[in-house]
Amino acid sequence: MSVKNLAEAKDHMRKAVAALAHEFAGVRTGRASSAILEKVTVEYYGVQTPLLQIASVSVPEPQMLVITPYDRSAINAIEKAILGSDLGLTPSNDGQVVRLPFPPLTEERRRELVKLCRQYAEEARVAVRNIRRDVNDHFKRQEKDGEISQDELRRLEAEVQKETDAHIKEIDELLKRKEQEIMEV
Repeated sequence: MSVKNLAEAKDHMRKAVAALAHEFAGVRTGRASSAILEKVTVEYYGVQTPLLQIASVSVPEPQMLVITPYDRSAINAIEKAILGSDLGLTPSNDGQVVRLPFPPLTEERRRELVKLCRQYAEEARVAVRNIRRDVNDHFKRQEKDGEISQDELRRLEAEVQKETDAHIKEIDELLKRKEQEIMEV
């Protein structure tokens, strides 16, 4: 990936933050959320298909997801896919729908989830810093080639640093909110 200008760098940084928010949506909290099923794939007629494409998901109560397949014959495959995933949830079906109860999280599991979220946040910070490094390297090459002045280089580097700081602050705020959500009993 080569970042050529400041606008491109800002866009890449925004995307890194958005990717983190998407990762956080998939981390299980004490409440039921259909976002945790985004990564689950079901073998449907011999093809690995995302669960959310072959079933609708509803949240009738805070601790329960109800998965209603569009094709009833897929119920057993859906149940098998959920059991095989790393969600740590046990589905049950009544022939019509699959119910996915969310047991309350233990203190130990909450701490593991917070650690996982911190890891995701650090990966996002590293991504933002890599973007900063790439764009700064590009600006330094431009200065070396005589395309921009030293003053312009310093101004651009300062602007890139300001954007980097803002995006890292946003990452930290996302992490703080997610930690509070997870540790909430």
